[in-house]
Amino acid sequence: MLDQFKRWAATGLLLLGAAAPATAYSAPKTVLVLGDSLSAEYGLARGTGWVALAEQKLKAEKVDATIVNASISGETTSGGRARLAALVKQYRPDALVIELGANDGLRGLPVPAAEANLRAMIELAQQNKARVLLVGMQIPPNYGRDYTQRFTGMYGKLAKELKVPLVPFMLEGVADKPALFQQDRMHPTAQAHPAILANIWPSFVQLVQGR
Repeated sequence: MLDQFKRWAATGLLLLGAAAPATAYSAPKTVLVLGDSLSAEYGLARGTGWVALAEQKLKAEKVDATIVNASISGETTSGGRARLAALVKQYRPDALVIELGANDGLRGLPVPAAEANLRAMIELAQQNKARVLLVGMQIPPNYGRDYTQRFTGMYGKLAKELKVPLVPFMLEGVADKPALFQQDRMHPTAQAHPAILANIWPSFVQLVQGR
């Protein structure tokens, strides 16, 4: 009887050992989104922007994750950098989505400063064991071709150097369709946000699932 009990105990320990990784994998995740008006539902009804749609899709696919949307309309890379440490301390995210830079570019702010801010945010997240997804932006050539190229290029440069996934252009398939923008011609309508999510989702869901 004692030998049989030992065999049962050994089998139970093996089963517990096999189950442990699955439990760890399925542990609830916290995803922090740090963005500007494109992620803050500017001019939209609550729950219709890409971040809210992403949370709905996670639930539909039974991915146990909560999204904290810390996006603010008008936010720049310097503003995001100033806020991030407190947000990381408060929410301890498993993953961070950085969607910033558009306002820097539209205001013609120095590209090296924006790049340094994005770099600092990525490194802070990595130091706190959070996976990072960088969401890129493209801007009109208002400040000349050189500025525009350097601005667009900084996202790919950072993604390569810091080894983080990149969505090259969140408005791919949207930017060239005027009907998908609000009257200010800068902010997408609710009808555009499913397409925005489609651009972000493949990298986003892999980030959340830790792949």
